Amino acid sequence: MTSRRTFLRSLAGSSALLLGSEGTWLTRGATRQPDERPGADPWQQLPAILTRIQPPHFPDREWNALKFGAVGDGKADCTAAFRAAIAACHRAGGGRVRVPAGEYLTGALRLLSGVNLEVGKGATIRFSRDPRVYPNVLTRWEGVELLNFSPFIYAFQQENIGITGEGTLDGNADCAHWWPWKRQTKCGWKAGDPEQSKDRNLLFSFGEQRTPVEQRVFGEGHYLRPQFIQPYQCKNVLIEGLTLLNSPMWQVTPALCSNVIVRDLTIDSSGPNTDGCDPDSCRDVLIENCVFNTGDDCIAIKSGRNGDGRRLHTPSENIVIRGCRMANGHGGVTIGSEISGGVRNVFVENCHMDSPRLDSAIRIKNNAMRGGTIENIFVRNVDVGRVALAGLSIDFLYEEGAAGSFTPVVQDVDLRNVEVQNTKYAVFLRGLPNAPIREVRMTDCIFENVAQSSIVENATGISLAGVRINGELVEKFTA
Repeated sequence: MTSRRTFLRSLAGSSALLLGSEGTWLTRGATRQPDERPGADPWQQLPAILTRIQPPHFPDREWNALKFGAVGDGKADCTAAFRAAIAACHRAGGGRVRVPAGEYLTGALRLLSGVNLEVGKGATIRFSRDPRVYPNVLTRWEGVELLNFSPFIYAFQQENIGITGEGTLDGNADCAHWWPWKRQTKCGWKAGDPEQSKDRNLLFSFGEQRTPVEQRVFGEGHYLRPQFIQPYQCKNVLIEGLTLLNSPMWQVTPALCSNVIVRDLTIDSSGPNTDGCDPDSCRDVLIENCVFNTGDDCIAIKSGRNGDGRRLHTPSENIVIRGCRMANGHGGVTIGSEISGGVRNVFVENCHMDSPRLDSAIRIKNNAMRGGTIENIFVRNVDVGRVALAGLSIDFLYEEGAAGSFTPVVQDVDLRNVEVQNTKYAVFLRGLPNAPIREVRMTDCIFENVAQSSIVENATGISLAGVRINGELVEKFTA
């Protein structure tokens, strides 16, 4: 880890940069325009996006963590050994750092360019519960930049990095560690115990006041939980094959990255805010064949919160989600609520969702404090068993709702061949009088065992073709 002074100097020069999908450094806000040809099938864009999303290449060289002093007895602190193996692999030009079967305890790990951390079958890396072993790094917390506890596995401005294998990463969070900071009374939290609300409010005020990021110092002595895995301003990232357990907060959350593949993960954590995978102001991302059982959104696409999101002005775009399975969570595929930089060109297909503790299949959250533009959202061939609220939920009254001066925008949402077997509402749409939801199209969608009429408020341009609710063909939603 670099010294705080050296880190802050590098931060001052780097906070205005973003990696583009072509491998160049771009100013924040530079984006690729969507296909706007009249009558074009949006799904025709998908092959070109997938062509750009390619796994990184790692030389066929191996560094065994055991040779650097790691001990898989579940007792020894392996932090120094893992860091030494990663550094040696990086210095040699890259390859894989292999963690063989066993149980390993560690603090924060930091990936370097060219390194694939391979957690082998039968291996578990379990992370320390001591906040002091997670030094401050530049990170993003609920959409606002700051210096805070390092994510458990972190990378900053690196390229060609991987975390792969058949093993397990255990965040080691529970009702006695990390989760109580969210005021979890079910975990035994009581008034006067440490919790995050004061720090959270302070951070958000820093974002609105444009306080320089290097002055937004949290970490030890504060109570903003770290993320599990976060590459930050990186390109060519592969996260594949692993099982993730017991995260303190958001689990896989690449931020300001390009060319990211998240594949074949099993993500299981019931703690507060334990979103499964949150691409945050990222470009060209593939999330496929993952299994989610979470305490919050399974997948949540984000792009910064309020003033700080507008400062960075970097959307998430060209996000492909396919072949995933979602159980518990607030939303199967969610966009928002930290959305001020905008989201566009999202493709969701061939997913299965089913749980009475899953609120909505497709969930979009915006409001007049965020003011982001969400557009070009395309969903097809999604099979939904039971969800608690709706097959499609778009809500501008989330959190602050209309109490802001920025216009929330959601437009061009297209659902095809979506089937829902049990839900309260087919759709739940709440725009604002001065900011209606625009252009929602649904084709050949089926909703069974729907308990109540759909909620549709301040929405325009809704078109239905071949949509059935409780067996009846409908041409429009009625309140």
